Amino acid sequence: MGVDEPHLELRDDAGVKVVQLSGDLVTAHLGSLEHSFAKAQALTGAVRIELEGLTGIDTGGAWMVSQLRKRVAEAGGEVTLSGGAPDHIALIETVTQAAFESEMHEVVALGRWAWVEQLGKTAVAGYRAALSLISFLGQVLAGIAGALMQPHKLRWASLVTHMQDVGFSAVPIVALMGFLIGVVLGFQGASQLQQFGAEVFVVELISISVLRELGILLTAIIVAGRSGSAFTASVGSMKVQQEIDAMQTLGLDPIKVLVVPRVLALLVMLPLLGFVANLFGLFGGALMSWVSLDVSPGMFITRLHENTDVKHLIVGMVKAPFFALVIGVVACWQAFQVQGSSTSVGRRTTSSVVQGIFLVIALDALFSIFFADLGV
Repeated sequence: MGVDEPHLELRDDAGVKVVQLSGDLVTAHLGSLEHSFAKAQALTGAVRIELEGLTGIDTGGAWMVSQLRKRVAEAGGEVTLSGGAPDHIALIETVTQAAFESEMHEVVALGRWAWVEQLGKTAVAGYRAALSLISFLGQVLAGIAGALMQPHKLRWASLVTHMQDVGFSAVPIVALMGFLIGVVLGFQGASQLQQFGAEVFVVELISISVLRELGILLTAIIVAGRSGSAFTASVGSMKVQQEIDAMQTLGLDPIKVLVVPRVLALLVMLPLLGFVANLFGLFGGALMSWVSLDVSPGMFITRLHENTDVKHLIVGMVKAPFFALVIGVVACWQAFQVQGSSTSVGRRTTSSVVQGIFLVIALDALFSIFFADLGV
């Protein structure tokens, strides 16, 4: 027995859009209706599907009619079925009900396991971001190595400008932070050590805490919030304005032009800022010890010289270049991830600061374990 080619015709009947189906609406021949079916799905308002001309239909054809009804209804239209053999209409209604139940089951299942799906997406996104960051780190290290081997190719004007912004402009806030940390350590240490008559040991408490940990760590956190955000915002704005694309068109490497000077400026200035924080931290601690414990500046300096080993200063300073590299690379990498608009710049700037501070603290924890194993 032959199969009649299916047809789908669209017409207007007194303001009602009519979809007239005829022939054998079977799966094997649905491909010929793809274009007409797409037009029918775009209909709005009152729509009537006429089935009188159908000579045959299978589940594939019934599903097509079901999807047409669904799309028109989703667009706010009203769909009615007209004519057709009872068994044809029954099959269409059965398939429509089965499709609805399947979708509802899928929604419930997704709602129940949505956290698993979200966890998987987060894990995959984190994995891809880590690979991208590692790749970017490699490019930056290669750029720094090239600049050190060929200093004449380094953009010295840009480097000096960023050193000014990263370093000298940050001295006041870093010095104030160091001073206040020293004051807090001196006050808290005094209140505790007085209970044991060991007030004089406040010198060791302040000096080791500031030189080994707090001075450089808090300086790195300030720099991550101050300079890291500035790097992401400035380079990200260039990305939005397609200036980076223009550089690449001119044959310039954005890593060498934009990233290397910024990272080198951090590598040079963060240790110096950490040293400033150490000095003012010791000064604040000495001042508070003098005020609260009557430990004279002379005694403070003497005990500092006799009982605080220089290794604590070295341990703190060794961390500085690594903190600087992490802050600079994360900030510039986030800038290169900016897409499309200023809103993206804001989001990436926030992510830059959060990730920079987190990685600095995590790296400091690793250094603490490392130096403890070395007995330093």
